Amino acid sequence: MSSALDIRNLGLRLGGQAILRDISLSVGEGQRWSIVGPNGAGKSSLLRCLMRIHGHWEGQVSMFGQDLSELTQRRLARHLAYVAQPGGEGPPAFTVTQFVAMGRFPYAGPFGAAHPDDEAAVDQALQRTGLLPLRDRALDTLSGGEAQKVYLAAALAQQSRILLLDEPTAFLDYRHQAEVAAILRDINRNCGTTVLSVTHDVNTALAAGGMVLALAAGQVAWTGPAAQLADERLLSRIFGAPFRLLDDPLTGRCLVVPGQDGQEPA
Repeated sequence: MSSALDIRNLGLRLGGQAILRDISLSVGEGQRWSIVGPNGAGKSSLLRCLMRIHGHWEGQVSMFGQDLSELTQRRLARHLAYVAQPGGEGPPAFTVTQFVAMGRFPYAGPFGAAHPDDEAAVDQALQRTGLLPLRDRALDTLSGGEAQKVYLAAALAQQSRILLLDEPTAFLDYRHQAEVAAILRDINRNCGTTVLSVTHDVNTALAAGGMVLALAAGQVAWTGPAAQLADERLLSRIFGAPFRLLDDPLTGRCLVVPGQDGQEPA
């Protein structure tokens, strides 16, 4: 398997405080990774370093064999697309189609001229996210779940080889969580897109499958296949809290639930 992303000894300090320390990770092309860990572990900061939102980090990062520091912003955007956490200020006053089309900026010609493939890429992104019926709606008329799918569609229209997502289902109801999960599964399996997704929910990481990077206190606490994360002692070490494992009688899937204080893992 060829490498999509190689991180070596990445460190980040903000305001004199160490946010990330000695992060090393190799991500194969087409892999699915979940990034888990407690609040303040550095999960979102890691994605922001990769996107160069945080610019003063230490270490080395390469994407498809190219050093991150040597990539122009346009070339970086062809490698990486980023979907931030839901919430914050309301969506801008554009239609769904207009906003998704902005994801095509890495391919614009001189003076912002449209690329011949723009329309097809936008239509495909709208179709994959189920947004074709809403394509002419203004973003500020959409629900939170609908708006989050618009942001995801803009990232898909970008046609980057790696997709970074920061808590993509946070604050969404169960239906929209399932829809977003299905979209990510589709583009990973059927398009070969490499997906790295931050989540605070261990069950989401288990359901996604693939690989897991666990961070704690800004450092790598564990990496491995998602199925191996279902371990009470391991989870307790990562999150500093007790956990219990339950078997779903219908699916046979392992479910993780919080344990009780003072409860020892079996």
